[in-house]
Amino acid sequence: MNQEQFKNTVFIHKDKLFRFAKRILIDDDEAFDAVQNVMMRLWQLKDQLLQYKNMEAFCMQSVKNEALNRLKRDKVRADFVEQHQVVAMTEHTVGNTKEIILEMINSLPEKQRLVMHLRDVEDYDIDEIGEVLEMGESAV
Repeated sequence: MNQEQFKNTVFIHKDKLFRFAKRILIDDDEAFDAVQNVMMRLWQLKDQLLQYKNMEAFCMQSVKNEALNRLKRDKVRADFVEQHQVVAMTEHTVGNTKEIILEMINSLPEKQRLVMHLRDVEDYDIDEIGEVLEMGESAV
């Protein structure tokens, strides 16, 4: 198929293809890009196009597939961005949680801070903490 035949059999459908793509994609630029990609692919396959009996139907199917692929790609991107935002927000919250806990521990009286440190950081048992701080086990 030469350029003139391509123009007369495939390219004449470009306006209809654009309207169809715009119906699916909504955005004019996306629809234009989708039709342009299909036209380029069809031009690359120009020697094989003669086997299709209904060129308009084949072009419409190609544009539909291209548009649906673009929608799927955009959805995957949006899902990735959303997931990344959730992870970032969770990391930020975890960071804030640590700061809040540290502030709360620092606001405790001295003996309670020591009990927390010995129990959670040094991993002392209750009776060992009582001995070190000279407190009863019930007070610890």
